Amino acid sequence: MRKENPTRYSSAVGEAWMHFSFKVRYCHNIFDIFGVRNAAKALLIQACKKYGVILAKVGFDSNHVHGRIDINNFSRPQAAKMLRGYIARKLFILFPQIKKEYFWGSGLWNPAYYMNSVGKDIDFIDNYIMKQKYAIKEVTQIKLTAFC
Repeated sequence: MRKENPTRYSSAVGEAWMHFSFKVRYCHNIFDIFGVRNAAKALLIQACKKYGVILAKVGFDSNHVHGRIDINNFSRPQAAKMLRGYIARKLFILFPQIKKEYFWGSGLWNPAYYMNSVGKDIDFIDNYIMKQKYAIKEVTQIKLTAFC
């Protein structure tokens, strides 16, 4: 958290930390596949960097991802659409076989998602995220070529 230096906009100052959960359509366990999971992590980091969203924590389970982000000046639906769309589009380019095998030509994500303000429970949320099956201890930039 950056309380000593909040994000500044033309007409606003502040932070909007959110806990999110995006579930894979049809509950397929695609994140049990090492390459897919790590590519999705790298794509999430890239998407956050591209859109100016700060990613603090991320943890994958077999068929969903949890994380804590600062969505800045975006609305919750805008942030979810940007991040999920970027990850799905690029992941299907990297792994076209998963679209054919698991999703029969449809989208990666379940249309429903969870995104709610963290509030004062940041440590509780961070602990919950770190208890996921594939929790990422440190969020750092990774080159996608490492997983192709």
